[in-house]
Amino acid sequence: MRNAALFLGLLIISAAGCSDGSGDSPDASPTSTLPIEQAIVSLPPDVGSPLNFGLFDLESVGYTQREYFISGTASAFENTSELRRDGLWEVVPGESAAYVTRVLVRRPIDAAAFNGSVLVEWMNVSAGFDTTPEWDNAHVEIVRKGYAWVGVTAQSAGIYGRESPLIPFHLKAYDEVRYGLLEHPGDSFSYDIFSQVAGALRSPSGIDMLDGLSAQVLIGSGESQSAFRLTTYVNAIHPLYRAFDGYIVHSRAEYAAALAEPPQVLLETPPEVLIRTDLNAPVLTFQTETDLLRQSLNSVTIRQADTERLRLWEVAGTAHGDAYSTSGGWLDTGIDPAFSAVVEESSVQGFIDCDFPMNSGHAHYVFNAALDAVNRWIIEGDQPPTGDVLEVSDDQSRFLLDDAGNVLGGIRTPYVDAPVAVFSGLGQEGGSFCGLFGTTFLFNPGQMVERYVDQSSFVGAVSSAVESAVDAGFLLRSDGDLIEEWAPEQWISQVRP
Repeated sequence: MRNAALFLGLLIISAAGCSDGSGDSPDASPTSTLPIEQAIVSLPPDVGSPLNFGLFDLESVGYTQREYFISGTASAFENTSELRRDGLWEVVPGESAAYVTRVLVRRPIDAAAFNGSVLVEWMNVSAGFDTTPEWDNAHVEIVRKGYAWVGVTAQSAGIYGRESPLIPFHLKAYDEVRYGLLEHPGDSFSYDIFSQVAGALRSPSGIDMLDGLSAQVLIGSGESQSAFRLTTYVNAIHPLYRAFDGYIVHSRAEYAAALAEPPQVLLETPPEVLIRTDLNAPVLTFQTETDLLRQSLNSVTIRQADTERLRLWEVAGTAHGDAYSTSGGWLDTGIDPAFSAVVEESSVQGFIDCDFPMNSGHAHYVFNAALDAVNRWIIEGDQPPTGDVLEVSDDQSRFLLDDAGNVLGGIRTPYVDAPVAVFSGLGQEGGSFCGLFGTTFLFNPGQMVERYVDQSSFVGAVSSAVESAVDAGFLLRSDGDLIEEWAPEQWISQVRP
């Protein structure tokens, strides 16, 4: 399964001093149980340009991108206890193999702008090539707060592709000269590769991928199929190396990825997998409507109560992928309020046409808040707010809806509490990945007037909903201001088109 964000920029391929950071170190940085194997960082051949998607001009916001190769010997893993539903797994390193893969780094140009925290993304390969849904969703928050972002080609499909890819954009096909040296022994080794990247970021030897910036906090993150792998990583690998200070597991399913797979002996995980509850690092699980019910990823079966180290955020009115991430959201620099608009868009850049308008519930605003919350959780110990879960029927087959047709419960945003449309994470039809994109059906002028009477009342309702979401900790003030600023234009677009 794959977030709509994988399509970001399918038609736009970008060629693309020292500080300890402004944030304090965590009270308890990870202490490895086992040492992380030291990887070697090198520069790619000076030909071609990095493969990446959906980039605006990074220099215009004070950022730069650099690509690196990282190589070494990685381990696969074997379980020494049953891989149970509770995630309390015990594993040991097993077979080892050589690898050479690539890492993308986006960081502030000015060292003084770096906040000391690095979001390390397990890049998604569901389409048969690397995509960056965590960057796509959080890039505005990353840039305005001074994070570094690191994207890891952790899986073999990013290098070699897969059968029946969406398009042949795996690295070897994209530029066989630039990426000719890359070598991946298989996804059984992906977990250790991810750890070794973290080790090289935290304790550089030789080439420093952060170019002198000191990584005080490493946050591991991955969306959809990457979240399936990150679930396995958290349960099995984190206790061995403690390579990351915290995690965002974004749009996971009820299951987790295999611990090992052919050509190694297949080590499957249970059909339902919880996040282990004895972690020393916080984990926030971020779920949209698409991820909950059995029509999709069925994560309703593995809901967990919040603890000092676990948070579950289920976000009302959102989808696994949405119109923001498929229709130009990558150009958003956090300044133009028009990016907060609710729109009816059914085409992915003219590349894929879905049967209905895609979800426009703007999950990325809550994801920005999630990143901020996890970073403060690690550094300051401030636990994120606890959110209500989305309300479902007793048989967990459908959502319970309000009078506007939007889901009840969950983390609330102005999009569902001052609605201009019916939003869903389900109900989409069409080819390829359309089923993950949800739907949006705008209210007609009569429905808008019946609900709000006039523009002033609508803007007031939006402002009230923004304040509620900001006060609850699920919307950042800067994002709420953009939503409020756009509210009059949203009214005009729907009532006086």
